[in-house]
Amino acid sequence: MPLSDPGVERRHYHTRDIQVRGYFRADGLWDIEGHMRDTKTYAFENSHRGEVAAGEPVHDMWLRITIDDTMLIHGAEAATESSPYDVCHAITPSYEQLIGLRIGPGFHRAVKLRLGGKSGCTHLTELLYPMATVCYQTAYASRNKARRDFGLPVEEEPQSRDNRPGHIDACHAMRADGPVVKEVWPQYYEGN
Repeated sequence: MPLSDPGVERRHYHTRDIQVRGYFRADGLWDIEGHMRDTKTYAFENSHRGEVAAGEPVHDMWLRITIDDTMLIHGAEAATESSPYDVCHAITPSYEQLIGLRIGPGFHRAVKLRLGGKSGCTHLTELLYPMATVCYQTAYASRNKARRDFGLPVEEEPQSRDNRPGHIDACHAMRADGPVVKEVWPQYYEGN
């Protein structure tokens, strides 16, 4: 269901488009690529770029992380195609500091320690948040299909109480006492 009509006149000024794609690689790793683009509906002057035309990207940034099935980051690369300041692109090599981090509990905290404030780019770091979710949506959900598609052995995970999926209790739909967990993972259901 879409949002309701706001009921007042309004004008569009800014758009941020974020796209994240997940890929399986022939070497058994996953590439998660994020792209973020900001545009304005009007032209404006910028001290580093001159006039930025309506629809021309204010920010146009890319980030790729390469992960394994355990969500450990093996590679990281950032690129800035458009930014408001000439110096923005200089921070992109710092995103290699993501290598060795594991996406899971504490990931956002670890990213802020390495790339927060003046040690990173606000926009590239924010792009990591939807990318982290896509890591799960891609690698966790597609692991066996991707391995079959590439002719690689499928690694079945044993189902036991010790392997409780990490996304249980991560949101309303996945609450341990809810109908989804009761249906899909009855061994972890905590309702009546």
